[in-house]
Amino acid sequence: MPEPMKPTSHSKRPVSGLVVPEAARWHGRLAAWMIAMLARLLASSLRWHWTDHSFFNDTSTEQRAIFAIWHNRLALSLILYHRHVARCGQRRRLAALVSASRDGGLLARVLELFDVVGIRGSSSRRGAPALRELVSAASDGCDLAVTPDGPRGPRYEPHPGVVSLAQITQLPIVPVSFRLGWKWTLRSWDRFQIPIPFSRCEVVFGEPIWVPRSTDEAGRELSRILLRERLVAITRD
Repeated sequence: MPEPMKPTSHSKRPVSGLVVPEAARWHGRLAAWMIAMLARLLASSLRWHWTDHSFFNDTSTEQRAIFAIWHNRLALSLILYHRHVARCGQRRRLAALVSASRDGGLLARVLELFDVVGIRGSSSRRGAPALRELVSAASDGCDLAVTPDGPRGPRYEPHPGVVSLAQITQLPIVPVSFRLGWKWTLRSWDRFQIPIPFSRCEVVFGEPIWVPRSTDEAGRELSRILLRERLVAITRD
C-alpha cells in the first residue's frame, strides 16, 4: 500500500486552513532594497507639483485618513506620502494593505524600508484578518493606504472593501492620484506607470469622502461610486 503524501516545504496552506502570508526570501529582500533605492533616486529627479483639496495640508489637524490610490500608480505612492507629510510639517505613520502572495512579500519588504507597516491580505486571501489589522492600525493612530482596484482589477473600478473600512474606522477616504509628463506604461492589467527621470509629476489629493457608521448597503454602494468618480476626476493618463 502506498504511503500517504506528506506536505512539502512549499505548502502555502497549513492543515488548519489558515492562509499564511508568504515572506520575501533573501533575493527578494535584496530586490526590495534595490527597488527602494531606485525609487528614491528617481523621485529626487522629478519636478513635483502639489494640489490638495483635502484637510491634509492643515498642520493643526490630527485627523487620520484612508488614502486611496489606483494600483497603476503604486510606483510613487510611498514617496509622495512622505514628501507631502514633510511639506505639511506633520509627523504621521502609515499602514498599507498588500497582497498575501510572494509578490506581496516583496512589496511588504519595500514598505518596511519606507517605515510603513505592511498588512498582508486581499479580497481573496486573508481578507478578514487583514481588515482587523487595518482597524487596529487605525486605532493606533496610523493613516491607512489602499489600492481600491487592486490587486487584480478591473482597472479604475473600486472594490467595496475600502468603503467598509471607512465605515468601521470612521476615517475619511482621501482620493490620491498623479499625472506624469513622461512615463513608461507596462502592458499589465492596470497599465502600470513608471516615471521617466526628470519628468513633471502633478499630485492631487481629492476631496475626502466620509461614510457614516449607520450607512446601509445602498449607501455603501453610493459611496463606492462617489469614490470612483472623484478618483477618475483627478486621474489623467
